[in-house]
Amino acid sequence: MIRKNRKLSIRVSENELQSIKSKAKQAGMNLTDYVVRCCLKKQITVVPDLGDVLKEQKAIGRNLNQLATLANMGRIQTVSLAELTERHAAINQALTDVLERRRWSE
Repeated sequence: MIRKNRKLSIRVSENELQSIKSKAKQAGMNLTDYVVRCCLKKQITVVPDLGDVLKEQKAIGRNLNQLATLANMGRIQTVSLAELTERHAAINQALTDVLERRRWSE
């Protein structure tokens, strides 16, 4: 990790400061990281509407972990993954929809 040991001081209006803070919060970043990324022209991508999709992804991950644990314990031999595959396909479609909405709104 890069040690940040230098300070940069700039002047902005109250409105500019509030706007920068708001954008940093929206990006899920602290103010310093947001400003540095902007100044260095690094891309900042914010994709809204992912809460439900991420929740579903985590649920699928938990299910796979449980299946792997049971298989390693020798408690199961075979598993039908049809439902899991369908859920995964639905998540991929949801992600595609979110990205398409984002692309059209830019």
